[in-house]
Amino acid sequence: MNEHSDRPHEQFHYSEEDVQREVTDLESKSATAARIFDLRRIIGGLFVVYGIIVTITGITDSQSAIDKAQGVNINLWTGIGMLLLGIFFLAWLKLRPAAPRPLPPEGSPEE
Repeated sequence: MNEHSDRPHEQFHYSEEDVQREVTDLESKSATAARIFDLRRIIGGLFVVYGIIVTITGITDSQSAIDKAQGVNINLWTGIGMLLLGIFFLAWLKLRPAAPRPLPPEGSPEE
């Protein structure tokens, strides 16, 4: 037997304000997640970190390591390039942040 059979059937009634508040809350959480997981942030951050590591390696390279690369300090130049690319991605993120999707007009059917 159903142990809750003696309770009257409860129905939940949500006001339009409650629904709108919940939708607004979910949209703000979605926008926050989109900003946090923006690929420009991940790619830029990784390039900056690896660029710093490779640049330090290039600065501390011995002459024999430079001679192996035909006289070019390849670690230094690659590290600087990685740093510049990482800074570009992070600047792009700062200057053009991810815009939230526009809301559909009232009364239009959802896709």
